Amino acid sequence: MQPGTIIFLCFAFAAGVLAVLVTMYEFRRKRFEPEPTEDRLFRCGDCRYVYTDDPDVDQSRCPECGRFNTPFVF
Repeated sequence: MQPGTIIFLCFAFAAGVLAVLVTMYEFRRKRFEPEPTEDRLFRCGDCRYVYTDDPDVDQSRCPECGRFNTPFVF
């Protein structure tokens, strides 16, 4: 074999191993990453307690003090 062919095969093998490792890493990361939730975020105007509720709720009662609150917008 010529030296150029050997060097090419070494680089091709290294690139293949790297591609497999990146694919495995991405698969594992996506499997353990938490899924985004559709819940709405609420913040109480009296006690400043932050909590979540279902996405179809327009006003939610604070679990700490009982006040009705509107969704918090960032």
